[in-house]
Amino acid sequence: MEQTCSERSESIRIPAKSLGELALPKFCPRCFWIKLHCNYKLPYQIFPGIFSSIDSYTKKITNMHFEQHERVPDWFSGFGVLGKPVKIPHHSKFSIVDPDTNILLTGVPDEILYSPNGSYFIIDYKTAKFTGTQDQLLPMYEVQLNSYAYIGERVGFKPVSGLGLLYYEPQTGISVDQIDSFILDDGFTMHFSGKLLPIKLKPDNIPQLLKRVREIYELSQVPNGVEGCKDCQLLDTLLSIAGGDTANR
Repeated sequence: MEQTCSERSESIRIPAKSLGELALPKFCPRCFWIKLHCNYKLPYQIFPGIFSSIDSYTKKITNMHFEQHERVPDWFSGFGVLGKPVKIPHHSKFSIVDPDTNILLTGVPDEILYSPNGSYFIIDYKTAKFTGTQDQLLPMYEVQLNSYAYIGERVGFKPVSGLGLLYYEPQTGISVDQIDSFILDDGFTMHFSGKLLPIKLKPDNIPQLLKRVREIYELSQVPNGVEGCKDCQLLDTLLSIAGGDTANR
């Protein structure tokens, strides 16, 4: 009896955003191979906790506004007619194992809205200005959101009818005559402006990307990096320093 992939291959876990790296114009196979084999636990990488706090606060704003007014805030209207926010499952439940590759695809969206037509709209928040740099990352975010759709339709959120990015841009411009409206007794406030970006729904692309992940993971040697990769340059510098330190002992 022929074995399935899950019986033949070592299990791999990949977050939706990491899967999206495959779509970046400057995708580096070397960096990706290292991340896969390190389970994304790389040294000297710290994710600032403030962004998690802002995401959590943003979700509270959306949910409390719906509780008060029975609709999401007005800035969501660019996505069309949306319904109520639904409870986001724990990351242990919002995940699937792809049977063809034995890869666990994980990642939880920031918002899932249940539309009046009985479908689901998935949104991911980004606390950033939408600049040229963000545009370069758009292919990664497209895969990330479509991964959420791919998972969602397999864990009970079906059908998914739309995807979107919602950039919350910090409004840092301020004039002297506005200052009193920003000052509080114990600090100050900052305004955020919502910028909507609809994302094309194409979850059928996800299985092919997972196959590519398996192919890279199974390489017996570290693949070559892409020319000009800054992370590769930093790694080479680190290895050079480490090698020199060992030689001097």
